[in-house]
Parts: sequence; C-alpha cells; structure tokens
Amino acid sequence: MSTIAWVAVVVFAGAYVLIATEKINRVAVALGGAAIMLALGATDAEHAFFSEDAGIDWNVIFLLLGMMLIVGVLKRTGLFEFVAIWSAKKARARPFPIMVILVVVTGVVSAALDNVTTVLLVAPVTLLVCDRLGVPPIPFLIAEVFASNIGGAGTLVGDPPNIIIASRSGLTFNEFLSVLAPFVLIVLVVLLALCRIMFRTAFRYDAERAAKVMALRERDAIRDPRLAVLSLSVLGAVLVAFTLHTVLGLEPSVVALLGGLLLLALSRVDANEVAREVEWPTLIFFAGLFVMVGALVATGVIDELAHAATGAVEGKLWPATLLLLWASAGLSAIVDNIPYVATMSPIVSELVDASGGNDHAQVLWWALAIGADLGGNATAVGASANVVVLGLAQRAGHRITFWGFTKYGLIVTAISVALAVPYLWLRFF
Repeated sequence: MSTIAWVAVVVFAGAYVLIATEKINRVAVALGGAAIMLALGATDAEHAFFSEDAGIDWNVIFLLLGMMLIVGVLKRTGLFEFVAIWSAKKARARPFPIMVILVVVTGVVSAALDNVTTVLLVAPVTLLVCDRLGVPPIPFLIAEVFASNIGGAGTLVGDPPNIIIASRSGLTFNEFLSVLAPFVLIVLVVLLALCRIMFRTAFRYDAERAAKVMALRERDAIRDPRLAVLSLSVLGAVLVAFTLHTVLGLEPSVVALLGGLLLLALSRVDANEVAREVEWPTLIFFAGLFVMVGALVATGVIDELAHAATGAVEGKLWPATLLLLWASAGLSAIVDNIPYVATMSPIVSELVDASGGNDHAQVLWWALAIGADLGGNATAVGASANVVVLGLAQRAGHRITFWGFTKYGLIVTAISVALAVPYLWLRFF
C-alpha cells in the first residue's frame, strides 16, 4: 500500500479507538477524522461529496431525514402510545413476551423495509412500553437492532448490500428468499433465546404497573384522530413507494424526503418544532464516518484487503467460503458494509466464474451476503440502524455506550455467523 493509504489506516484506527473509548464525543471524532483525511489528501472533495463508492452516502442521509420528519409528526398523534399499550396488553404486561413481540415484528418488517426505517418506527413504541412497565429500555432497543440487521438479511431488498450483490450476480428475489429467509428465521429464534439469557435481569414484573397497563384503553391514547389518519396515509404511501421504487424510478431517499415534506405541509404542524426533533447529531456522525470509510476505499485499502483474502484461497471453494464469511463479518463490524460489498463484488464474481459459475459456486455470494449483513451487529457503529438507535436512546435519556452495545453484539454476531457455517455446508456441499 502507498504511504497515504497507511496514513488513512492510522487515522481511521485512531478515530475508531476514540469512538470505542468514548473519551471524546463521537460526532466530534467523526468530523475530526473526516477533516484530517481531507487535509492529508487521503480523499478529496470530489470523492468525499460526490463519489458513489467513496463518499458520503446522501441516499442514507436523506432517507434518515425524511423518515425522522415523518416520525416527528407521528409522535404528536398518540399512535405510538396506542401501539405500546396494545402490545403490552397482548403480552399480559410481561416484559419478556413483550420483547418477543417487538423483536419478531422488527425482524419481519426489516425484511421488507430498510432497517433504519424499521427501528425509527419501533424505537419510540419501545421507549413508551418500557416507561409504562418501569423496565429498562436499553436491552429492548439493543435486541431490536439485532433483529433489524438479521431480518434485513433475509430478502433482496432488506439490506442495501443484498441489492448490490443481486445486481452483480444476477441472483433473483426468489433465490434470496429461498436461500437466506430460512436461515434468518433460525437466527431470529436463536436471538430470542440469547436475549432471554443476556438480558435476564431486565425482565422484572411489577404487578401494580402491569395492572395499570392492562386497565388502559388503547383508543384513549389517540390525541389527534385527523392527524393520525393523515400520518398513516402518508406513511403507507411511502412504504408502498419503497417497494415499488424501481418501477417508479425514485430512490427510497427521495420517497422518504417527499413523504416527510408532504406530511409537514398537510399536517400544518409547526415545522420548527418537528425539525428540532430530528437527530441532527446522528446525521452529522454518519457524514463524518462515510468520509473516513470513503478514504479507505479511495486509497485502495479495502481493495488490498479483499484481494489478499481471496487470493489466498482461490480455487478452494469451501475454504474460500469460510474466509469470505468470517472476513466479511469482521470488516463489516468496523466499516460500513455498503462500500465493502461494492468493492468485494467484482472479486467474488471472478471467484465464482473461476469455480465453474454453477449453482454450487454461488455459495460465495451467500457467504458474502450473510457475513456483511450479520457483521453489522458486532459493534455500535457496524450498521446504520445501530447508530440511529443509540442517538434515539440518548435523546430519551438512556445512554447506550459503545461497549454497552458491543459486548452483546459480539456474542450475537459470533453465534449467528457460526450458525451459517453448517447451514452453507448442508445447503451447498
């Protein structure tokens, strides 16, 4: 690697250590790291602001912004309180069954929608449920993040890396569904068992609070019926447009932003108040992180790592599958999985062709998808949904530290990826 590439690695590693130790505010670290990368020439304005592969992913930024605007209006309707009371009553106000409901809903919805959209909708409900029952919300929020990243791995549209893989490999929606969905269901069941063990101290049952929750009427929570109907209509239209975005020719980010602005205009809610509820620090953190990761892409660091890993096992299909699976999980835990998959895809394509290009060789694509998708659960900055939930929790007064998330994420990721080893063996070998 060149000198500037090594400099980029040192800057990124230093920023990552500061984020992990939380000695300095993570937003300041991300922006500082991005500024250093630009100042040293590891990246430039053209790459940082305009490159699809090595710059800020504006689609992610504006998708988040649009959905945050919609959620900001939804909060004023009482719909989150309605769903919170409904789910608590269905679970007889017992904490673990409530977690099961929320985790399953998050996992299933994430298979059809963007992970970030799902957690933006589920997190406010979770905070309200936990507040009503007097239980700590952090375990519930962390479990939902895990479920969103796992559920998103199950379909072609559930996670952006899967879309990149499908485009390069020619794999269809049904092929993703038949190969990955059964595995995702297994992992979700295992996740629930892990949550029962990892968060066992959080499931305190308070009979008095439970009785109060069971006595509540869901309908009484709706404060503005007209706004609730309007908000649900716009949200429904946005979700439909998400699924049809290829037909409509509109990116999900454009759909979300149009939906957010339309809802603001029709609802006549004070736009300044809604704007104050947007997680601006989270959006800025993402921008800085994208610039730093983009510098690793622009200087060829990720490309070097990918070539070194795949070159070592070329022609050996099972060792290549294992290395690709675990390396993808490890790298996706510390860098955004979108540029990683974009870089790896042409290399995997060559390996698949060199292995015969048949159905048997397609296992390499599935190893890449599973590793990249599930690796995001390992650390607090491994996936977009993780960062968003940490920001929402902090705003609600429940700070989730880097290691407070990562100590559970490493366990879930290790077990999830380990489950993929026998699954891929039995399915393809």
